[in-house]
Amino acid sequence: MTTDEDTAAYAPEHTPRLNWAALAPDVFKAMLGLDAAARQGLDARLLELVKIRASQINHCARCLDMHTKDALAAGESVERIIQLSAWEESAHFYTEKELAALELTEAVTVLTGGTSQAFGSGGGFVPDAVYERAAKHFEEAELAQLIAAIAVINAWNRFGVACRGEVGHYEPGQYK
Repeated sequence: MTTDEDTAAYAPEHTPRLNWAALAPDVFKAMLGLDAAARQGLDARLLELVKIRASQINHCARCLDMHTKDALAAGESVERIIQLSAWEESAHFYTEKELAALELTEAVTVLTGGTSQAFGSGGGFVPDAVYERAAKHFEEAELAQLIAAIAVINAWNRFGVACRGEVGHYEPGQYK
């Protein structure tokens, strides 16, 4: 029996806007090196959760495709990946360390912070409470690596959404 789902046409796949990696190969190679350096010493599953969450916030479909597949390959559960977009409401799926990393990821990715008395701005910083929670769960060197990894995934996300990379064709571990 044929169902409506079998015969339904999916929306056409977006075509990439720009193959920035081919046009700026030195930048791409540098990003790969920066990514490899930033992930050193971090748990692979935690790192993928952080990359997925930042990519959700930044609406980077290419990075979501890549990092959900890499998370599954690293042994992450489908359930925890699904709950990630609502991690605050489903905190019981995550450890305190993971929650601190996710909170830091959101703060570094969005950079809305509170009102800065020193500079009279409307934000643009990581709140002390968020940083302090992360510092309780990560040794200084590991925290530095985590912050670097968050910065790197945000850079990848900007390339992904600006250039509209292909989605759905990634194989786990393809760029490692």
